Amino acid sequence: MIKPGKSQIFGINNKDSFNETALQVFQYQAANCGVYKAFISGLNIDPADVKQVDQIPFLPVEFFKAHKVTTSIGPADVIFTSSGTTGMITSSHHVTDVSWYEESFRRAFQLFYGDIRDYTVLALLPAYLEREGSSLIYMAQDLIKGSGNTDSGFYLYNHQELYTKLQQQKQQGKPTLLIGVTFALLDFIDTYQINFPKLIVMETGGMKGRRKEMIREELHASLSAGFGVDAIHSEYGMTELLSQAYSKGEGIFNCPPWMKIVTRDTNDPFTLLGRDKTGGVNIIDLANINSCSFIATQDLGRVYADGSFEILGRFDNSDIRGCNLLIA
Repeated sequence: MIKPGKSQIFGINNKDSFNETALQVFQYQAANCGVYKAFISGLNIDPADVKQVDQIPFLPVEFFKAHKVTTSIGPADVIFTSSGTTGMITSSHHVTDVSWYEESFRRAFQLFYGDIRDYTVLALLPAYLEREGSSLIYMAQDLIKGSGNTDSGFYLYNHQELYTKLQQQKQQGKPTLLIGVTFALLDFIDTYQINFPKLIVMETGGMKGRRKEMIREELHASLSAGFGVDAIHSEYGMTELLSQAYSKGEGIFNCPPWMKIVTRDTNDPFTLLGRDKTGGVNIIDLANINSCSFIATQDLGRVYADGSFEILGRFDNSDIRGCNLLIA
């Protein structure tokens, strides 16, 4: 099977082209990704018998903790690693061509928010910034650079400087995006309050053991009051993927055209559910062409009729880590 290229994957614009491309990606990865090939074989599935997208098996995300999930024998451009508490086994994603990741998040941001050059991008990402291998930091660095704005930049624990910068942006009326890990945004508003209605506050999830978990409604209400905004935006992504979904409020996410969320029965991982039913979250990320595009996560969610989705929590026995791990 010929490997689909960027023009095909990022050119997807309807259900039929998505399904056709997904089947091509499946056949390519079933033949070339050793871990996925062995997983499929263990299920006694012949890839040649897979004729519909809903027949494609999803690789449990835990495989990234113990295996190099890749279609290539060559070296990786970058190895992204998941965050975790002390002693926790973390995932590693060997990205053999990082340009796929760059094109995916650049195109997705353009799709949902427009030209990055229109924004000042401020990133409040301690914990991520303090370790190696964060895909979120890689993306934030690229967005900051892409903004071409000298006011854009990272903040660690220097909340006074961030507050001053936000006040400056507000006074000058500049479109501003503040992307932050959840606990750091809460830490900030514990000390500083600002009424900046046009600010885009995008939380990436994760308390990292720094604060107690909160339901989404409570969290977003606190952040909305602290920053003086009507809604809190969110980003849903993970180390093992190369694409992100975005929410512009109420915790309802939408995917770019090359990404799709489906849910599975929590008692039978090989049975997919229809719309409006809560189940385990499976992700199709066709940008993940050099790894595995079909991932069964440990998140719980619900997919709606229009393809949007909501994350409702995690399986009880799963690790607490990554982006948007709030229980709602």
